[in-house]
Amino acid sequence: MLLLKDLELVQFRNYLFTKWEFSERIVGICGLNGTGKTNLLDAIYYLGFSRSYFSRTDAQNVRHGESGMRISGNYLLNGDAAVITCILRENNKKELSVNDVLYKKMSEHVGKFPCVMIAPDDVELVTGSGEARRKMIDTILSQTDRDYLHQLMAYTRLIQQRNSLLRQAENGTIPDHTLLQILNEQLVQSGEWIHHCRRAFLEQFIPLVSKLYTLIAGKSDGLAMYYDSQLNNNASFAELLAGSLQKDLVLQRTTRGIHRDDLRVELETHPFKSEASQGQRKSLLFAMKLAEWEYLREKIGVPPILLLDDVFEKLDEKRMFQLLFRVCSEAYGQVFITDTHAERLKLQLEQTGAAFQLIEL
Repeated sequence: MLLLKDLELVQFRNYLFTKWEFSERIVGICGLNGTGKTNLLDAIYYLGFSRSYFSRTDAQNVRHGESGMRISGNYLLNGDAAVITCILRENNKKELSVNDVLYKKMSEHVGKFPCVMIAPDDVELVTGSGEARRKMIDTILSQTDRDYLHQLMAYTRLIQQRNSLLRQAENGTIPDHTLLQILNEQLVQSGEWIHHCRRAFLEQFIPLVSKLYTLIAGKSDGLAMYYDSQLNNNASFAELLAGSLQKDLVLQRTTRGIHRDDLRVELETHPFKSEASQGQRKSLLFAMKLAEWEYLREKIGVPPILLLDDVFEKLDEKRMFQLLFRVCSEAYGQVFITDTHAERLKLQLEQTGAAFQLIEL
């Protein structure tokens, strides 16, 4: 079991100095918009990933008018105490430590104190481009497979180097063919390895999402999901790179590869994002996130902390009860839930029968 016992924030977002103690496994957080509910959840996420859940630089998380910040949390991990501290110094140097032992690389921390967050903007997973869904897949696999994280970092670096070389081409001529060949070979090696991992992962993940969607929505609605990848075809990655070189030179970027992968979702054979109702979209979002939670629990062996931000909006009472009844069960470990209405949150949590703590901001 993974439990966060207390959280201390110094100069993080809208907080100057604040500390909370968490006495129950289920923690409800209520307050008006702008009081810092989402920031509180993001601070917990920060301690698990050494970065914000949202697209913010470290400096953007510092309270306005201040220099530097500090986030600290006391955890129990399978009965053992652990103190995680993340500090951003005045010179923007970031430090992350567990029990006062500093990490040399932030990536070494990923997956050790897992958490899963669901926020309103996550609807992009359902309605947005493939980039959001690729990021979700990469985030999950990076927590469970250290080699995957290293290969992904290598692939990203190689794509940047190849694109830089393409931008140097004059009149459609590559200035250094030997370097291009080396980059292609390394891209093929990392890309095919990543593709294999993603395929194996989605063979487990897609059925899990489908099962959870049916539980939350009450029916399957003809939901279907597919792994779309240019490497799924018979052509090898090396052949794809060779065949797209002229197009790449014109566009000055690498147009073929696993960085274009997508998780395609359909509803009765039609694109999900154009056919689904608001309730169906929310149901799929929660199903994907809870599938992420279950996959991480199985692979890491620890129930991740679940962070639910403003989940009551655009979800009918039946779907809301199905969701809360599931996540508030003992199997789900620690859960933090935010809402703007204290009475609504209290009533919904009481109906689950689980003990809970309510914090008002």
